[in-house]
Amino acid sequence: MRLAPLLYPSSAAWRACTRKRVLMFGMSGLGKTHVAAMLRGRAGWFHYSVDYRIGTRYMGELIADNFKREAMKVPLLRELLMTDSVHIASNITFQNLAPLSTYLGKPGDPARGGLPFAEYRKRQDQHREAEIAALLDTPRFVARAEDIYGYRHFICDSGGSICEVVAPEDPQDPVLSVLAQNLLMVWIEGSEAHTAELIRRFDRAPKPMYYQPAFLTRAWEDYRTETGAAEAAVDPDAFVRWTYARALAHRQPRYAAMARHWGISVTADEVAALQSPEDFDDLIARALDRADP
Repeated sequence: MRLAPLLYPSSAAWRACTRKRVLMFGMSGLGKTHVAAMLRGRAGWFHYSVDYRIGTRYMGELIADNFKREAMKVPLLRELLMTDSVHIASNITFQNLAPLSTYLGKPGDPARGGLPFAEYRKRQDQHREAEIAALLDTPRFVARAEDIYGYRHFICDSGGSICEVVAPEDPQDPVLSVLAQNLLMVWIEGSEAHTAELIRRFDRAPKPMYYQPAFLTRAWEDYRTETGAAEAAVDPDAFVRWTYARALAHRQPRYAAMARHWGISVTADEVAALQSPEDFDDLIARALDRADP
């Protein structure tokens, strides 16, 4: 059952609209940022990156302070910082979100780059608050993009963890209610083959990510029970590798519920086949035609 009307109720309404507004969501690595970059570069869409907003507006000071905390351990840098002789800041971009993920970190053995679990949970909570705030900023940026810069079309590139900070089955969800009123919510749905490839890619280069609190607590407890590792002895990379496939399985039904109740869906293969902004318009029109009323 749909919990909110679609911003564009039909393909005809979508094609006729002179101010298109879309939010893409789904697993990281399935093409959200690629589509947004194409529309920004070739069709004059405003690209709003939720992760970039998190890493600059809401967690930028935390990230910079963490850099400074590490720099203060180096005598030369400490002296320069104490005399305001150097400036340390995050150089986060749409394409490089490493400062944000590095701050989020991984739990476990400090000698292997891990964080104490309590500190890790604190940073997870900071990210949750920041992500909700950045998502709720979206309508303001829709208006700002046109008012200041003259952009008529707008695409929101959401983070993979959007499904972890909303309640898709709740018709009163404060985040989804606001988003659905202002944008067309579009899920990029991956296949089992896509999931397997994402897992292989993650296994080669495990990265920090945000987890829903109850899921994280259960995963941490289960991993330590299975391995017998004390908190300070957990291999941080091994833990996030062990958790990743479980996290994807946890997210999949939440994404599906978001599309079912609040938006529409397209497949990752359809997104990969896009070659132009016109192709994107056609894809959304087809998705609206096959969407449940």
